[in-house]
Amino acid sequence: MNIFKYLCHQKPERSFKVKEYYLPVCSRCTGFYLSGFIYIILAFFIAFQYTLNTTILAIMLLIPFIIDGLTQFLNLRESNNTLRFFNGILGGIGLMILVKTIKYLFIY
Repeated sequence: MNIFKYLCHQKPERSFKVKEYYLPVCSRCTGFYLSGFIYIILAFFIAFQYTLNTTILAIMLLIPFIIDGLTQFLNLRESNNTLRFFNGILGGIGLMILVKTIKYLFIY
C-alpha cells in the first residue's frame, strides 16, 4: 500500500481497523475521499446551482475540518477517529463544492 503514502500520513492509531488490517488512509482522509467521490457521482446526475450562498456553505463545511486538523497538528488537543471521519466528510463535501464553483465560474 505504498501508493497511499502520498495521500495520507497513514498513522495506524488514526486509521480504522477492519478485522486485523488497518485501512491505508486515516479516518479523516477516509471521510474526505469517500465524500468527495460520492459528491462527484451525485453532481454528475443532479444539477446543482453554484451561487454565493453555495460558496459560503462550502467554506462553512471546511471550517471544522481545518480546525480539527490544525488543533491536532499543533498538539492542542487529541481527536478521535469518529470525529476525524465526520470532519473529513464535511471537508470533502466543502472542497468539492468549492472546486465545482470555481469550475462553474470559469467555464460558464
